[in-house]
Amino acid sequence: MNDHCTEEGARRLKQRIEQYWEERGYDVSIDLVEAGFMPAMRSARTDVRSNMVNGLPRKAANNNEDPRGVIRRSA
Repeated sequence: MNDHCTEEGARRLKQRIEQYWEERGYDVSIDLVEAGFMPAMRSARTDVRSNMVNGLPRKAANNNEDPRGVIRRSA
């Protein structure tokens, strides 16, 4: 099932995102937020929220590499 708004679907999506970035050496924080009943959907909704910016992690787990492939040098 591809419904990422259900609790189960949101949990699967969270795991996939975390695994994807972990394999590439990035540490992302993903939270699941229960949004409650949504009349337009006629069901409850679970939101997937992260600390990423524009879909990219803020920093690598080793703090030296940018997710766009740019290596940051310490001053």
